[in-house]
Amino acid sequence: MTARQPAEVVRQAEGAAQPMRIYDTIAGEVVPFEVGPVVTMYTCGITPYDATHLGHAATYLTYDVLQRRLRDRGHETRCVRNVTDVDDDILRKARTLGVHYLDLAAAEVARFDSDMAALGMLACWSEPRATSAIADIRGFIGMVLDRGHAYVAGGAVYFEVATFDGFGELSKLDRDEMLVLAAERGGNPDDPAKRDPLDFVLWQPSAPDEPQWGSLWGPGRPGWHIECSTLAMRELATTIDLHGGGSDLIFPHHECERAQSTAATGEPFARHWMHQAMVRMDGEKMSKSLGNLVFVSDLLKEYDPRAVRLAALAHHYRDSWEWRPAMMVEAAERLERWQRAATGDGPLAEVRAALDHDLDTPAALARIDDAVGGGQGVAASAMLLGVDLRAGEAPRPERPGDAPGGPGGARR
Repeated sequence: MTARQPAEVVRQAEGAAQPMRIYDTIAGEVVPFEVGPVVTMYTCGITPYDATHLGHAATYLTYDVLQRRLRDRGHETRCVRNVTDVDDDILRKARTLGVHYLDLAAAEVARFDSDMAALGMLACWSEPRATSAIADIRGFIGMVLDRGHAYVAGGAVYFEVATFDGFGELSKLDRDEMLVLAAERGGNPDDPAKRDPLDFVLWQPSAPDEPQWGSLWGPGRPGWHIECSTLAMRELATTIDLHGGGSDLIFPHHECERAQSTAATGEPFARHWMHQAMVRMDGEKMSKSLGNLVFVSDLLKEYDPRAVRLAALAHHYRDSWEWRPAMMVEAAERLERWQRAATGDGPLAEVRAALDHDLDTPAALARIDDAVGGGQGVAASAMLLGVDLRAGEAPRPERPGDAPGGPGGARR
């Protein structure tokens, strides 16, 4: 290699000898992740009505490490993560608090961004809001209607699942299972205006105290699923390389996204689907609706952000795991050992191989631990996981509502 070759070409030659492989949800197995020089990714973002919890962090860390390894292999990554700033959940919370839904969204997005920055997340290529895309959403719905996959009833527009061959292929659920989950997750299968209980809403009339926009089908607001399809295509392309999110989004959200997107364009929506398993607490998945949450902002008051990162990466993205407070002590101790390591980097090739094998972060951490125990340096390997060992404790940015120079503000 000559000195004139760009650094990314050198990295690709050194770090991309074997193909990368990931578990593809629709294929149901680990498959080669074959992509071009630019990798397009879309991950479902937050509905900003409460603070960032550890389940959010685990999900976004997975796609952060994936991007880091792809960049290490010489690719450019374009990751879009949306903000769902208008939907049932945020409108309900704003109504309860007596605040404007966009004011609530602004405050919680600021808290989320602060948490992500503290954890050392790569910046998104784009982070669009659903409310920025109302005109695009109306156009998208028009495409679905024109292709005969939707119908208008009672001022709402519904996607007709019977017209889409392959509904259920992503989730691999039978009809009865889908009906149960649709009822649990806001699908409203008992809506009398639907031709089929599994049909889902693309556009809906707004309640009197909810925001509304004009449309050919009457004033209203978009459904949840149509927002992500529209934003992914507007920001990236008709077909993207990878769509990600938590495994709780596989049905109905991602199943419906896939159906409406393919129906609208006639092209595949995503070449690969990749999902993060749930983080549990008290035997249940960590979720806002249940209230069994560990907030990132609270962890950052006590621990180095890099330790929070290591606590999550100690678990494979496809394995659901139960939160234990002792995990943070273990992660902090691991960080201290790594920081005492010698200079140089011995395990980099092994860490790269572990990440290329279905993003096996526990194996990558184990290889670094072994190297530290053997007196080797590990700085480059740690950086590949987003853990910067070059300085002391990572800075903790102030959050909205903090006293100057103080720790993270108390949550609501």
